Amino acid sequence: MLEDRATAASSPAVWPTAYPQGYAVVDVETTGLARDDRIISAAVYRLDGRGEVEDHWYTTVNPERDPGPVWIHGLTSEALEGAPLFGDIAEEFATRLEGRVLVAHNAVFDWQMIAREYARVRRAAPVRQRLCTIALSKALELPLPNHKLASLAAHFGVVQQRAHHALDDARVLAEAFRPSLRAAAEGGVRLPLHECRPLTEWAEQPTARIGQQAGGHGAHSGYRPGSWRPSRKRPACPYPNPGRYEEGKPLKQGMRIAFSGDTSTDRELLEDRAVEAGLHVATSLSRLTSLLVTNDPDSGTSKVVKALQYGTPVVDEAAFGQLLGDVEAASEG
Repeated sequence: MLEDRATAASSPAVWPTAYPQGYAVVDVETTGLARDDRIISAAVYRLDGRGEVEDHWYTTVNPERDPGPVWIHGLTSEALEGAPLFGDIAEEFATRLEGRVLVAHNAVFDWQMIAREYARVRRAAPVRQRLCTIALSKALELPLPNHKLASLAAHFGVVQQRAHHALDDARVLAEAFRPSLRAAAEGGVRLPLHECRPLTEWAEQPTARIGQQAGGHGAHSGYRPGSWRPSRKRPACPYPNPGRYEEGKPLKQGMRIAFSGDTSTDRELLEDRAVEAGLHVATSLSRLTSLLVTNDPDSGTSKVVKALQYGTPVVDEAAFGQLLGDVEAASEG
């Protein structure tokens, strides 16, 4: 069993030549979860090709706005007042990421936060690939009760000292990633690597500093949400809903599509593709939803639960991408 190999964590004699040569295990704490939230601390553990720690680095970051859920990350406005701005640490951060695969727990979130911060300072993060340890634990079939970092740490006997502190979370993840990587190598498991596309097209929008009145949001907000990103408002789908998707048949213009969980392609780019194909992107799931797209049908999110209750068809991102290539035109009249 793969989990037995993972628990043993022995280093295989023959290492897969296709595996990356180095990794940057990353954790960032943020003011929130939205695209206009900011990084307030970051940590990087650099590992060699076999998962051995080379060095580590940590910094707090002044988000130029309210720090958000202090009760979670513990970083107050006072603690961050003298911290460097992201632009001040961007070069050092980049040297830690350069030429390595970014590894994180729920990697799409960390990557998007990092990419947006670099976009704000008109740079591109030097990351070409990312690896999510949630996806790796699934590939290894680890017997975890859930996909929390604490559960992955407990499986490998790693002691978590300060949850939601970027440096300790990165340490815990690095220690859990090493035996995971060795188990993958031992079992010949293909690593779940995903392409990272720098968000350079967002870099031309201005960022407001504390003290500036930014569109009525006040000085505490740091910058206008959306001031550096086009509005996501879309016109109503012009086609009637033809009903539910049926397996083996093409999608049809007007179908209502809902998304749940992480996607390897930036979610908003994926939604844009769906809209361009004539589909209706729904923010919630109802009995009228034609299809739910999720890479984790066992996640237990509200959308997944409702899909099961309503009998809504579910496909993963890869299957949805194929379906997008051949969407049937809406019926006339």
